[in-house]
Amino acid sequence: MIRKSLRGLTLARTAVALAVAALFSVTLTVPASAADPVGSITGIAGKCLDVAAASSANGTAVQLYDCNGTAAQQWTVAGDGTLRALGKCLDLVERGTADGTPLQIWDCGGGANQKWAISGAKDIVNPTANKCLDVTGNTSANGARIQIWTCTGGANQKWNTPSGGGTTPPPTGGFVVSEAQFNQMFPSRNSFYTYSGLTNALSAYPGFSKTGSTTTQRQEAAAFLANVNHETGGLVYVTEINQANYPHYCDPNQPYGCPAGQAAYYGRGPIQLSWNFNYKAAGDALGIDLLNNPWLVQNDSAVAWKTGLWYWNTQSGPGTMTPHNAMVNGAGFGQTIRSINGSLECDGRNPAQVQSRVDAYNRFTQILGVAPGANLYC
Repeated sequence: MIRKSLRGLTLARTAVALAVAALFSVTLTVPASAADPVGSITGIAGKCLDVAAASSANGTAVQLYDCNGTAAQQWTVAGDGTLRALGKCLDLVERGTADGTPLQIWDCGGGANQKWAISGAKDIVNPTANKCLDVTGNTSANGARIQIWTCTGGANQKWNTPSGGGTTPPPTGGFVVSEAQFNQMFPSRNSFYTYSGLTNALSAYPGFSKTGSTTTQRQEAAAFLANVNHETGGLVYVTEINQANYPHYCDPNQPYGCPAGQAAYYGRGPIQLSWNFNYKAAGDALGIDLLNNPWLVQNDSAVAWKTGLWYWNTQSGPGTMTPHNAMVNGAGFGQTIRSINGSLECDGRNPAQVQSRVDAYNRFTQILGVAPGANLYC
């Protein structure tokens, strides 16, 4: 169940962790290979991803421009997940992850701010931000700055890249879990939780289970579904069992209040979305008015799955990273538990609950034919 996090403590811990990492980290870069595909990256109106003024200086802006065949528009899709031009890497300014963070070129450093996943739907996604390469203002004008933005599926976020390399393409069928495997994982599931509802929801977060190697993609899908399994009793429960809790999830200090009613924001869906502020945030992100109509989460399977994916891809809860980032950056399954319910389960608080999640994860990775990886516990 999604609960309030101790934000002050979390921020303090995060600051310490970042400071320590800055002191002791050593960055390794992998040079581009001659076998990596090279060519133009074209987007809206057939225009090219372009390094402004063909300058190789660090900090040079990346823009949209008429294709001209110059070196400023020749991009290497490197096997390490970077996109390179003029000997530099496509880079998020100041390591930003927010909507509107602009793109530049910079010396390749191997950081998450220089990693890109190319989806079968022609999105170029930064896995850490889980946002798409985007032409500012949805324009095709020469000089339009390139930024990242929440993935919308718009024409200003679709790109044709050189073929034959880069990130691992998505498996045939679009999702790493087949319907047969899904049914094997959840033999007693409620008919509300449909496989089609899940696959229809995936477009909201195209980086989910499509980032990194095939192993990483399958591990992330297994991790998400294992936590969902725990939260819903094997996809049996759509709404929170304890109805006595229902009136407790209205935070009256929020300026928008609880327009659907004091007891309307109880746990629903695959990760049991709860609290009025979480319904507001999820609805705003998904373009659905969940604050005024929270019942959509228990009446529409795709909406329910989207709220679960919203939390997984964008929220860190009591943890220090989103569950998505925990899996694609190698932190391990244990950190997904911490981000979902760590304040009540991790650090010895409830080892039986942690073990339940780990058991499901091990079972699901076995079904998908991959090793579970390290760091399973929190």
